[in-house]
Amino acid sequence: MTRKLALAALCTAMLPLPTASAQQATEIQISYSNGQFQPREVRAPADKPVVFRIRNLDGKAMEFESTSLRVEKVVAAKSQGVINVRALKAGRYEFYDDFSEKARGALVVE
Repeated sequence: MTRKLALAALCTAMLPLPTASAQQATEIQISYSNGQFQPREVRAPADKPVVFRIRNLDGKAMEFESTSLRVEKVVAAKSQGVINVRALKAGRYEFYDDFSEKARGALVVE
């Protein structure tokens, strides 16, 4: 029994502990209506993860897609989608609705 307790204590000690350096994600809210993103341009700090919350207000599905962000997600009509993006370096990252050529936007990371 003592051996089992010692092994359990050792295993517990080896578990990673949450650190103060864990990065808090920047949350960005975007709505999609009448075939357009609002706002069309959003900003986020560099070297921090980003969470997009996309509300599709249209009566048909849309696909949030970005080659530079390496994401794509279909958001059903009248619903909401969440997209998690890794920490990014400074730059401009374009996104668009893959179902509509006119719906375009950008994330500016500074």
